[in-house]
Amino acid sequence: MASIKKDDNKQKWEETEFPLVCETCLGDNPYVRMTKEAHGKKCKICDIPFTVFAWQAGTRGRLKKVEICRTCARSKNVCQVCIYDLQYGLPVQVRDKILAEEGCKDAVVAVPQSDANRAWMTAQQERDIEQGKAIQGCVPTNSA
Repeated sequence: MASIKKDDNKQKWEETEFPLVCETCLGDNPYVRMTKEAHGKKCKICDIPFTVFAWQAGTRGRLKKVEICRTCARSKNVCQVCIYDLQYGLPVQVRDKILAEEGCKDAVVAVPQSDANRAWMTAQQERDIEQGKAIQGCVPTNSA
């Protein structure tokens, strides 16, 4: 796999060992059998190829697959499958709307349209995650 890292563009591709998933998406079976496909899909947010995981959620559940990369999921603190918030269990749009109403300025971040700006934003998110700045609780500034 050393040859894939020679290309500068491919160095940004994500390789992970386990997805960032909520308990609902994981299912009730403690023995989950998962398939792993390296660089199987492009992230729906940042367009970077990432490792795709698939499994059957629970004993009678349907097949689940990850939809976004781990970097985007960690920066927004969401499940890679259902895109729900890991802390509150809400859809991201609802969570962002509530946090924006409460006065959190960094609750909603627009995704850049150009490839260069998207790559820069992804690099900044990864740097913030490494420094522990990405997943922080929002302190409301409104005095309700």
